[in-house]
Amino acid sequence: MTDSRRWLWLGGFLFLGWLLYQLNPVLSPFLMGMLFAYLGDPLVDRLERLGLSRTWGVVLVFGLFGLILLALLLVLLPMLGRQLFRLYEVAPQMLDWLQQSALPWAQAQFGLPGDFWRVDRLKAVITGHLGQTTDIAGTLLASVTASGLALLGWLGNLLLIPVVGFYLLRDWDLMVAKLRGLLPRNRESYVVGLVGECHEVLGAFLRGQLLVMLALGLIYAVGLMLVGLDLGLLIGLLAGLASIVPYMGFVVGFGAALVAALFQFGGFELYPLIGVVAVFTVGQLLEGMLLTPLLVGDRIGLHPVAVIFAILAGGQLFGFTGVLLALPVAAIIMVLLRHAHDFYKLSDLYGQSSSGPDDPPSTA
Repeated sequence: MTDSRRWLWLGGFLFLGWLLYQLNPVLSPFLMGMLFAYLGDPLVDRLERLGLSRTWGVVLVFGLFGLILLALLLVLLPMLGRQLFRLYEVAPQMLDWLQQSALPWAQAQFGLPGDFWRVDRLKAVITGHLGQTTDIAGTLLASVTASGLALLGWLGNLLLIPVVGFYLLRDWDLMVAKLRGLLPRNRESYVVGLVGECHEVLGAFLRGQLLVMLALGLIYAVGLMLVGLDLGLLIGLLAGLASIVPYMGFVVGFGAALVAALFQFGGFELYPLIGVVAVFTVGQLLEGMLLTPLLVGDRIGLHPVAVIFAILAGGQLFGFTGVLLALPVAAIIMVLLRHAHDFYKLSDLYGQSSSGPDDPPSTA
């Protein structure tokens, strides 16, 4: 490749990055619609193989997803709202418990200084906000009135997601075929192979890991509510969302559930603590032996540290749009780095021929 072509490619990538940065405020609904189309395409393809047309398959998949979302909203939203309000009420009491019981015990055990914990300041801040926001309905009404245009814009973006998703899902195979037809003929098989590897990683992560997160959130939430934890649903859903990074859901959920159980039942109630330990032990066993091997397999290859860095870097650079783009971009970079590693091992720079280290040297 000549220098001019290299500079042309570099300029094209820089221009694409600048354009994405400029279009960041309007990209979110299109990316969400694209994600929905990517996740729903295998279901529509299966319905097509059963004899349905593409359009009716998309309508059926949209109807199924809509019913699931409506059921979740009708069932989970009121329960989650009550638990959030409960957390809002008990937050000052939990800080009192930390200040008077838990932290003095930790201070005595580990020899910490007396002014190490500043819980009194945190409590004053939370209590002050509680006093200012007793009229929640009035506060919400004032916020909605003050930012009516922003609310209309947010609702417009929310309604745009299913519209974009519907048209992308209906024309998904056609767009893929047209993009493949634009590839250089002498590089088509190689590029298709790269895209296939990226698709395998993305499919395993997005479809498989999202199902694992949903299953773990359900297991943790149901288990903690059976134990009798007031905030069981909230903690379970939080642990399920944090499971996007392996073991992060267990650490976050188990820590929060343990603190909530100690506060709610007291430090001398043994059975609730055993119940919390049992719930997360069962969740980890099911994840390791059943959920991850069945739904994800070993095809992801994304290291947990890479997942954390990708999400944080995407959010820092492009906000919510960056979070949506983080994992797909990380998966593509991982596949490209894997091929670059293979090329490097076969290159003269590495100093190893393609014949392999165990092959005898050739003789004249």
